[in-house]
Amino acid sequence: MTRLYERQGAAHAAARKKLGRPLTLTEKILASHVRHLAAQAFERGTSYLTLQPDRVAMQDATAQMAILQFMQARRDTVAVPTTIHCDHLIQARVGVADDMKYALEANREVYDFLRSASARYGMGFWEPGAGIIHQVFLEQYAFPGGLIIGTDSHTPNAGGLGMLAIGVGGADAADVMSGLPWEVKCPKLIGVRLTGALNGWTSPKDVILKVCGLLTTKGGTNKIIEYFGPGTRSI
Repeated sequence: MTRLYERQGAAHAAARKKLGRPLTLTEKILASHVRHLAAQAFERGTSYLTLQPDRVAMQDATAQMAILQFMQARRDTVAVPTTIHCDHLIQARVGVADDMKYALEANREVYDFLRSASARYGMGFWEPGAGIIHQVFLEQYAFPGGLIIGTDSHTPNAGGLGMLAIGVGGADAADVMSGLPWEVKCPKLIGVRLTGALNGWTSPKDVILKVCGLLTTKGGTNKIIEYFGPGTRSI
């Protein structure tokens, strides 16, 4: 994180000069994580970015195949900090104690593999019952200006702390863990200007739900939504 912050200023200045205009928050984060800034194009919805994420997070139901793919790279350790979170294979059926006992027995082989692979390749391992992946990541690993990928659809939850957190498939996670760049199409941006202030029982979640209703389920695909304006002060 310290190294990222140390190089951010120069990366932002170079990107502003390259694009000939000020940068949005998204563009600042992307510029700080591209592998070769001088050669990188930033045409929204067209160019492909070659990025170097800061971290990888995986949950127990998707980590297995990603680790098997990573093992084919024959590395001694992961190239970037990586964590595995055992939460998805625990079903809420009867009660905490019984559900945990059942999950530990039914998924023993999976947990043993993930635990041993974590120790072998230098990954952090969050035991069953240690927390839900997207909440643990928000509380323990998220930081402003960072870029992380996770094999979980709720990964963007960490974006609430001013970072880019994006859900990916296991193959992308395996590439990044192996030291390869993450290639993704340069996202389009949707700007939402907020005015006024939240009041009563309203919360930032209400703003999100309203925007989702306007955009529909497909309106944000391959796009990043940024909020700005005087209304942001109340959220």
